[in-house]
Amino acid sequence: MVKAQIHAGGRGKGTFTDGYKGGVQLCDSPEKAKSTALSMLGNHLVTKQTSPQGRKVQTLYFTEGCDIDHEYYLAVVLDRESAQTVIIASTEGGMDIEAVAEKTPEKIIRVPVSLDMGLKPHHCRLVAFKLGFTGTQVKELSKILNGLYNFSIEKNTELIEINPLVTNKEGSLIALDAKVSFDGNALYKNPDIAELRDTNEEDPKEVEASAFNLNYIALEGNIACMVNGAGLAMATMDIIKSYGGEPANFLDVGGGANEEQVTAAFKIILSDPNVKGILVNIFGGIMKCDIIARGIVSAAKNVSLSVPLVVRLEGTNVEAGKVILKESGLELTSADSLAEAAEIITKQVTA
Repeated sequence: MVKAQIHAGGRGKGTFTDGYKGGVQLCDSPEKAKSTALSMLGNHLVTKQTSPQGRKVQTLYFTEGCDIDHEYYLAVVLDRESAQTVIIASTEGGMDIEAVAEKTPEKIIRVPVSLDMGLKPHHCRLVAFKLGFTGTQVKELSKILNGLYNFSIEKNTELIEINPLVTNKEGSLIALDAKVSFDGNALYKNPDIAELRDTNEEDPKEVEASAFNLNYIALEGNIACMVNGAGLAMATMDIIKSYGGEPANFLDVGGGANEEQVTAAFKIILSDPNVKGILVNIFGGIMKCDIIARGIVSAAKNVSLSVPLVVRLEGTNVEAGKVILKESGLELTSADSLAEAAEIITKQVTA
């Protein structure tokens, strides 16, 4: 088996931008595996979980094929709503698991596990029996589940997914493929996991932002946002949408952003060729508005700003901050409210 290693699901049913089909291929000879690998490497794979441009394949995984009798799905997931771990399983594993969850949800097994109690033998037996396992298969599944659960607790995972978990012709269980998502807030406790980070699989702008402790996520719109506070950033994107605009990013510079971080934020924003305007929405709480205004002015001058800029400041020393913006000599618009700022930048971008 030759498998394209990109950070997206649905690889088996994906299509490369040059028309080549499938990011997971069964090859019957070393020569076929080599030609398949050469067709995949450097090519862009498009799946339901990627953008229309797809993701460039830079890593491949080669593994021995398996004589499969049946495919199952097994996962250990952190359920934030109930604040506990949930085992999710199904007798319908493989490439169509998303369709199973959508069209036949009754085939999805859910077994909650209290963090206080932890995984117990009865949890494992319940999942095994619901999957139709008997005899030594029950013991095999219990061993796999205990490994998954212990790993999830030790390494602070949000998801560990085995898809497919298969039985071979002899009835033994084999984990054929897996996906793990880790809690980014806990990586400081797991340096061995942090070392596995592959920046080739991330947006270069997001990688650059993380170097300056900026929370940045690229989107597909043309109005860039620079905001302090995740909740305020979400509200800013929502109101841009309400005025008919499309946000180009989520960017939270944090409550204590300095001039260097603001400058880096502007550079990252402007590195996106789709950006046609910038909305800065800052609430001066930890930092005063006049200090923030000086940072914005300095940063805008450093990056030779060439797109419309609308700034909305609120909080401590807001009037002093507005004076600094007015006297900066920059072609920017100062707004008194978030609604006004969103309306102005949307009109400027669509004009």
